[in-house]
Amino acid sequence: MLIRITNICIALLIPVFCQAQKIASVEVFFSKGTKGLDIPVCIDLDKITYLPDSLLVLCKVNGDTEKQIPFQIEQGNPRKLHWIAETGTNSSERHYYELTKGKAANQPRIKADVRDGALLIHMEDRNFLQYWFSTVYPPEGVDTVYKRSAFIHPLWSPHGQVLTRIQPRDHYHHYGIWNPWTHVAFEGDTIDFWNINTRKGTVRFADFVSIQNGSVYSEFDAIHDHVVFKKDGRERIALKELQSVRVYAPENDPGFFIVDFNIQLNCAGDSPVKLLEYRYAGLGWRTTEKWDNKNSMVLTSEGKSRKDADGSKARWCIVQGEIDDDYAGVVMMSFPTNYNFPEPLRIWPENQYNRGDMFANFCPTKDTDWLLEPRHNYVLRYRFLVYNNRIERDKAENAWEYFANPPEIRIISAK
Repeated sequence: MLIRITNICIALLIPVFCQAQKIASVEVFFSKGTKGLDIPVCIDLDKITYLPDSLLVLCKVNGDTEKQIPFQIEQGNPRKLHWIAETGTNSSERHYYELTKGKAANQPRIKADVRDGALLIHMEDRNFLQYWFSTVYPPEGVDTVYKRSAFIHPLWSPHGQVLTRIQPRDHYHHYGIWNPWTHVAFEGDTIDFWNINTRKGTVRFADFVSIQNGSVYSEFDAIHDHVVFKKDGRERIALKELQSVRVYAPENDPGFFIVDFNIQLNCAGDSPVKLLEYRYAGLGWRTTEKWDNKNSMVLTSEGKSRKDADGSKARWCIVQGEIDDDYAGVVMMSFPTNYNFPEPLRIWPENQYNRGDMFANFCPTKDTDWLLEPRHNYVLRYRFLVYNNRIERDKAENAWEYFANPPEIRIISAK
């Protein structure tokens, strides 16, 4: 297994005056306000300068004062400069920054560490999520057909509560946050990668492409194989999935963090793959067992609650509830370019198992098929806003707006 770990050059984390050679001034305009949520933003760095990462400093300008802030360079063609825009609660806001030539410190703040078969994304003693690349087996005495890799558990709240669940007795095949497909037509057979106890298929971790640590986000790119179990005992890979998971942690607001999922699907060979219409499939979340129909709730972008959200279409969905004398939740967001957007939801009914256990799923194939053809790329993008306390409709709407339509960024001057 090849793991490439990249430490990204960042700005110093202390307030200073940016009295250095200015490269560019940048204006960020939030036309819809932010409702107090700090927002990840980025610009095309190569349009401004080709200076190496170690010679750049980013400052926020506030009147006559300038404060050096963390930033991170995403290597690529072009390079992208990322930072978190610290915002207020106004209906519209303008923020000003200066990019200067100077000496930046190389101090990754958010890290991804490999520990005992899993990748833990954390910031010092604060954990965000854990991704399992090793195979996890079911409890002793349960059929090992339920073993699985390539999933996230736990997803923690900012206060440290566990928001996911794996291998519950009612569904041993449920694995925290995971991305299998349920009814799949492939080479004349119908395959089920979700219900792995059918012994028709599964999803496995294959390799890491890269792992990044930095001051603004940590990210891993993992390859997942969607494996078909043929009737003659052979295995065949139908789909290759490149799953990128990025965690943003605002420096000044410990009450929330952001997880971005970028899922790229490709046929593994010359055979097409048809994802068949079914009531659940795709990115699923089995929530904490501490939520039930008395202490949790659902609200969608279209105003649906848990009573009527299942089967409805939504841009975003709030799932939140009481937990350990606290309150926590997630706003699940779907990107406008996703297949069948706004996407159908699978939300378990209020009487699930006479208790109201919670399961939430964006399911693009809930009401239609999706044909994946060889040598084509298919991309799904999602954002999870993970928080403690409660989030109301207007803040969820605002968060989705800046996921779908990033704030306007203007380069005022550049050398």
